Amino acid sequence: MATNFIHGVETIEIDNGLVAVNEVKTAVVGLVGIAPKGDKNKIVLVRNTQDAAQFGIQVPGFNIPQSLAHILAQGNGAILVVNVFDNVAHTTAVAAESKTVADGKLKLASAPIGPVTLSKPDDSPSDFVLNTDYTLDDFGNFQVIKGRIANGTVIKFAYKKLNAAAITEAVINGTVAGNGARTGLKCYDLAFNQFGYNAKIFIAPGYSAIAAVAAEMLVAANKFRGVAVLDSTYGMSVSDAIAARGGASSSNFNTADERAILLYPYLKAYDEATGSDQVDFPYSAFYAGVMAATDREFGYWFSPSNKPIRGITGVEKQISASLNDDTADTNILNAAGITTVFNSFGTGFLAWGNRNASFPVNTTPKNFISMRRIADVIHESLEQACMQFSDRPINMALIDDIRQTGNNFIGILVGRGALIEGSRVVFKKANNPDPDLANGHVKFDIEFMGATPAERITFLSRLDISLYSNLR
Repeated sequence: MATNFIHGVETIEIDNGLVAVNEVKTAVVGLVGIAPKGDKNKIVLVRNTQDAAQFGIQVPGFNIPQSLAHILAQGNGAILVVNVFDNVAHTTAVAAESKTVADGKLKLASAPIGPVTLSKPDDSPSDFVLNTDYTLDDFGNFQVIKGRIANGTVIKFAYKKLNAAAITEAVINGTVAGNGARTGLKCYDLAFNQFGYNAKIFIAPGYSAIAAVAAEMLVAANKFRGVAVLDSTYGMSVSDAIAARGGASSSNFNTADERAILLYPYLKAYDEATGSDQVDFPYSAFYAGVMAATDREFGYWFSPSNKPIRGITGVEKQISASLNDDTADTNILNAAGITTVFNSFGTGFLAWGNRNASFPVNTTPKNFISMRRIADVIHESLEQACMQFSDRPINMALIDDIRQTGNNFIGILVGRGALIEGSRVVFKKANNPDPDLANGHVKFDIEFMGATPAERITFLSRLDISLYSNLR
C-alpha cells in the first residue's frame, strides 16, 4: 500500500539491475629502468615521442629512452614508466679527465650526467664559455664554435658519469617505506588509483635477465593480471637458451609461470650514440610494442606471433627459420616455450611463438599467451563490473542481474571471435548451499573457451588416380 496519497498519474523509474561491463585495458606497458632525465620513482604516462622526450636522449647505459623508442616504433600506446635513476647514488665522479682538441672537437670518455666543469692543465679555471666557445651534448661530444679554441689545446673535464654497477636488482625491484612511499616495481601498486588502469605488459630491458628481477616482475604480473616479458642473457647461443630452461639452471628462463614470456635473442637496431644500426638491444621493448599494437589493431585475443617487428635491422644470433622443419632453430626454441624471431626470404622480421613459459610442462590451453590474457580480461572485467552488486540482498533478482550482466559481456566477446560459442556465466544451486547463501556468499561459474591461435596447420595430401577419368 502506498504511503503517500496521490490522485493523478505518476511514473516510477525501475532499474533492471543490469550493468555494462567495460573491458580492462590490456595494451599498457609497464617499463622500469633508468633514464638520465625525468622524475624518479614515480609512474609517468608516455603516449608518444613528445612524452618520451622528458626522459632524455638515448645515452649509453640508460635503458628507458632506447626502450621507449623501440616500443613506439611499433605504434603509439600507453606506457607507464618508472625511472629509478638517482643522479647522486648511481653516479661516479670523474675528477680530471684530460682531452686534446683535434679538428675542432673532442669526445669525453663517458656521457656526462649533470654539469661539466672545465679547467686548464694546471687545474686553474678555464676561460671557455659554454655555447659561446664550445658546445657539449649529452653524449659527451665537445665541438668548438667558429675556431674559438685552437687545435692542440688540452682541457681537463670534471663531471659525473653513470655507475651501472649501482643499479642493482634491489633498485629495480624497489621497496615500500613506512610512509607508503614506493620505489621501482613497487610503484605500480599505485597505477590504478592514478590512471584508472594497471600495467599489463611488464618489461625491464637489460635487467629482466637477472633471476631476482624476473621473479619480482612475475610477482607484479600475477598481482595485476599481466605478463612479464623476460629477455635472455646477452650472448647466449640457441643451445644455451634451451639449457637455461633446465631444472639445474639458475637462469630467469627456469620458470613455468603462465605469465612469463621468454624472449631470445637480442635484436639489432639504430643507436643514436654511435650512429650505427647494428647495435644489440634487448628484445623485450620491441616485443612489448608488438603486443600492444596487436591488442589495439586486432584485439588481446590475437597472438602477438607472426606480427612484424618494426625498427630492427637484424638479430644478435642468426636463427634458422622454417615452417615445416622441426630441427630449425625457430621450432626448437618454440618447442621449449621460448619466443624468437622468424626471418626468411621476403618475410621480414616477425615475432614468433605462441606459448608462455608454462609450456611444455603445462598441456592445457592456458599455455598459450593469448589464452592466459583472455582469461585475465574476463575475470577482471567481470569483477570490476559486479562491484556494483556487492552488498545487495541475495535473491533471485540479484542472481539474474549478475548472471545476465556476465552473459551479455561474454556474448559480445563471442561475437568478436574472442570466445567460442557456448561460453557463459552460470548460477549452479549445487555450488551455493543454503549455509553459504545465508552467510552472504554467492558463487557463479564462468564456463568459457577462448579461440586458440592456429599454431599448426596441416594439409593431408593424397594422390587420386581416379582423377584421370576426367580426361575421357
